[in-house]
Amino acid sequence: MLTDPIADMLTRIRNANKAMHDRAVMPTSRMKEEIARILKDEGYIRDYRVEQGESYDSLVIELKFGRNRERILTDLKRISRPGRRVYARKDRLPRVLGGMGTAILSTSTGLVTARTAEQEGIGGEVIAFIW
Repeated sequence: MLTDPIADMLTRIRNANKAMHDRAVMPTSRMKEEIARILKDEGYIRDYRVEQGESYDSLVIELKFGRNRERILTDLKRISRPGRRVYARKDRLPRVLGGMGTAILSTSTGLVTARTAEQEGIGGEVIAFIW
């Protein structure tokens, strides 16, 4: 059975966040690193790094919590899947929770947020919603 590596990444982060773990560890890829970079830029995670391994490299995501251990990251949802791709035109970009959340898009210039795509006037594949 083939699994979606991006959905697997989001599930690992979601599970670690719900269990109040300090970090989530998963096999790395360039796409996963870019998603982690966006999560860090948007302030959802503390930091991320790639650790070298014997057979494969691991992506370590340091989760972020508030003062009283309240979660900063509420939820992550995979939108476009291998079985059903979802695309957004430049004039119909998605808004997550009325602008409170973040949509990650895969564009011709790489992975960007919907806000950045709107500023650049480009559309693309809707990867995930984060709030």
